[in-house]
Amino acid sequence: MMTDFAREPRKAAPGWGWTLAYGVVSVLIGILAFAAPFPATLAATIVVGFFFLVGGIASLIAAFRNRSGRGYALFFGLLSVLAGGYMIVLPVGGALSLTLMMIIWLGARGVMELVIGFRFRRLRVPMLLLGALNIVLAILLYTTVPWSALTLPGYILGASFLFGGIVAILGALSDRREA
Repeated sequence: MMTDFAREPRKAAPGWGWTLAYGVVSVLIGILAFAAPFPATLAATIVVGFFFLVGGIASLIAAFRNRSGRGYALFFGLLSVLAGGYMIVLPVGGALSLTLMMIIWLGARGVMELVIGFRFRRLRVPMLLLGALNIVLAILLYTTVPWSALTLPGYILGASFLFGGIVAILGALSDRREA
């Protein structure tokens, strides 16, 4: 028996409305972050600090659980825990120093990745490219201090929310049409 799907009534996919609402809220948060980049920078500093802290703790655990790359994991973990803790405890100071810490973190990580890339055969090219990229990013950030340090994280947060919200809205509308 053939069914004529074109004549059957369509039903919207469940949850599309919530996705649409999330998208609208994300777009509004993105616009607010662009309108007030300094408060958004403070929020971004705290969030980034939390991620540094969690990533640093994970790296420290890995340093004590694995034999290979122990020095790298230990140094990276300590650096990340210190940077993250500072950003969470002192977000105003962290907002300005976030850029400086990112420069140090990216530069140190880039140098370590270059050293590892030259020492090992496994993943040599990707590691060398990653190290070079992190050093270039550190240099680019250094050239913007102090002017962009208090607004750059807020703008990045705003762009993420704005574009993420647009994608969520488009996805929700697509789900509504296709279901």
